[in-house]
Amino acid sequence: MAGEAGPDPPTPESGEHPRAQKMAVLAPLIALVYSVPRLSRWLARPYYLLSALLSAAFLLVRKLPPLCHTLPTQREDGNPCDFDWREVEILMFLSAIVMMKNRRSITVEQHIGNIFMFSKVANVLLFFRLDIRMGLLYITLCIVFLMTCKPPLYMGPEYIKYFSDKTIDEELERDKRVTWIVEFFANWSSDCQSFAPIYADLSLKYNCTGLNFGKVDVGRYTDVQSEHIAPHQAASYPDPVPRWQGGHAAATD
Repeated sequence: MAGEAGPDPPTPESGEHPRAQKMAVLAPLIALVYSVPRLSRWLARPYYLLSALLSAAFLLVRKLPPLCHTLPTQREDGNPCDFDWREVEILMFLSAIVMMKNRRSITVEQHIGNIFMFSKVANVLLFFRLDIRMGLLYITLCIVFLMTCKPPLYMGPEYIKYFSDKTIDEELERDKRVTWIVEFFANWSSDCQSFAPIYADLSLKYNCTGLNFGKVDVGRYTDVQSEHIAPHQAASYPDPVPRWQGGHAAATD
């Protein structure tokens, strides 16, 4: 009949959406539990422990009595142990910046580093807004921390040969059948430090007779990078990882 309704369109199973929602909640929790041993090792190191304390300094000062009882506040109820509306705005803005920056992070170290860095910037603003003396004290503590406490270098397993300015050319020319992937790094670069465990993992997985991995510290051997990387490539890629095949550069991207 013309007025007869057709068959109902297929509908997804009733349990499909709840199952997806459960997985969306469980996946981050599982990843967090999996990372607990690694996070505990970080917190045992002075650099990460002190960075965490500096990042949470304003939170501790504002929330912990009796410290908070002596602080000024712009809240209508006059409660000095809670955030006022401007402090909430700054903290929300900090959260948004961290989320945007962490979208490009590929390691947990980069995520943690972004949180520490932008949290310290927010702490500077919050302390200066509270009292200029507290802001100056916090900046002084940050400067002392940067000068005395360096981020720990990667010390895990790797299959990488370290070159100097005198040994790199000799090694690259020794066997034309070997392809070398060489990273030019600097210990002061946070990007290089974040990339170190990834590069070490690649060397453990793919090092073989015809493919070797190497590194050159451009902080110590400043002329090596200019000899092996074209100027436009060095400008485009601050930390290039070129590949040599038979002693010559086969690819640089």
